[in-house]
Amino acid sequence: MPQPNMQQMLKQVQKMQQDMLAAQEQLKLEEVEASAGGGMVTVRISGDLVVKAVLIDPEAIDPEDAELLQDMVTAATNEAIRSAQKLAEERMGPIAGGLGGAGGLGLPGM
Repeated sequence: MPQPNMQQMLKQVQKMQQDMLAAQEQLKLEEVEASAGGGMVTVRISGDLVVKAVLIDPEAIDPEDAELLQDMVTAATNEAIRSAQKLAEERMGPIAGGLGGAGGLGLPGM
């Protein structure tokens, strides 16, 4: 069984680190949006999970039913987080994929 080339493996790891950093920086610039209540509440969040905006239609503000508005904000925020996480997986998955499987770095079982 051949020995892994440590220099080649180190270069692969360094390139993967650079690619991951670049992808993380790009995620900061990308945004996803989710809404609830038929568009009454919209939340915009960056790919690195920073809430950028919460937009509330004035018609959604009912002083007699604050709980409904709270539920819509919560639902929109949670959906935006799920969308941002999916975006991050799409961007980071191919980079991290170099580690997986049978010898992504030339090492059996890694």
